[in-house]
Amino acid sequence: MEQLTDLKAILHSKRANIYYLEKCRVMQKDGRVLYLTEAKKDYQYWNIPIANTTVILLGTGTSVSQAAVRMLASAGVLIGFCGGGGTPLLASTEVEWMTPQSEYRPTEYIQGWMSFWFDEEKRLAAAKQFQTARIQFMQTVWGKDRDLIAAGFSAHDQDITSALNNTCAKIEQAQKVSKLLQIEAELTKRLYKIAANRTKHTDFVRERESVDIANAFLNHGNYLAYGLAACTLWVLGIPHGFAVMHGKTRRGALVFDVADLIKDTLVLPWAFICAKENATEQEFRQQCLQAFTDHKALDFMFDQVKAIALQHHETKGDTA
Repeated sequence: MEQLTDLKAILHSKRANIYYLEKCRVMQKDGRVLYLTEAKKDYQYWNIPIANTTVILLGTGTSVSQAAVRMLASAGVLIGFCGGGGTPLLASTEVEWMTPQSEYRPTEYIQGWMSFWFDEEKRLAAAKQFQTARIQFMQTVWGKDRDLIAAGFSAHDQDITSALNNTCAKIEQAQKVSKLLQIEAELTKRLYKIAANRTKHTDFVRERESVDIANAFLNHGNYLAYGLAACTLWVLGIPHGFAVMHGKTRRGALVFDVADLIKDTLVLPWAFICAKENATEQEFRQQCLQAFTDHKALDFMFDQVKAIALQHHETKGDTA
């Protein structure tokens, strides 16, 4: 059986795998975590490399054994129960994350976060940092990703450049978090319109309960981003309730704050591109995960959260 020290050899921010599983059983066998699928005539086992995995999403028709959960917890893998395709069964239902219950995590990040969180002005400043980083990430990725540029998502195009520059100016001038939320929503709405025009989805309307393929892919990809965000916050030891944007009472609000760093940059364009190409859910998921890996999305999330926490903490600890 793998030892605990072996399982922590790969930093969470460097791990490559997110799994969405359905119609299978997850179990421990011979010191490994496997998932078992039923073929027509026999059973098939597939290994899950837990030391290089950040998140497992368990969809419809799944079960997981206690021994498997014990090994996943020892490797620091988050487990999320969800509906089909990685989205909730009901639109009003949140994905519930089962976080490994180890308290041996860094203390400087939560201490730094709490040192500013109760100050409304500092919370606003942190929210602005998140929003500015979100824009900069989009400018970087859409400025160099050849596949996105070929599909019409170029940071150098006039309409995109104008939208991003105008948003940056508005972020600087915002005096309240509620205004920042409005600015964020306006940019995302503008990006939906740009993406719909680029991919000929001229009648697109964003509706989370809609069954059209573009909306389904957006839901699916967003939940992958939520998994990365939840993993980032768990590893750094920052509870999900201490959001800077999405409100003090919304469940999991900080997860949404962190996921917003990458959603519009990576999930949004690929949802429309894959919908135009009539891709399957699995093909879209693989494209999303490849984009997360190519552009080091998890690293970016860690860097941004750590920077905000540590700027309010006197002693900087080891990297996560």
